[in-house]
Amino acid sequence: MATLDLRQRVQDYIETADERLLKMIKVLVETYQDDTDRMRIEQYNKELDTSEAQIERGEYHTHDQVRKLIESWEIE
Repeated sequence: MATLDLRQRVQDYIETADERLLKMIKVLVETYQDDTDRMRIEQYNKELDTSEAQIERGEYHTHDQVRKLIESWEIE
């Protein structure tokens, strides 16, 4: 079924839906949107590897260094 046909059928369902079905559709859409924002495991592992390599090279700040940096910020 083509995308346009699917859209029309979904709109038809929504037009006649009761409150329960509308709530279910809302949850489905929200869950779908949340899933698209989640990081894939491959990307997570890649970023983890990159971070570990930075630590091994000494490319990090200690807690005390970060505190001093924050204290140096000007408050407007």
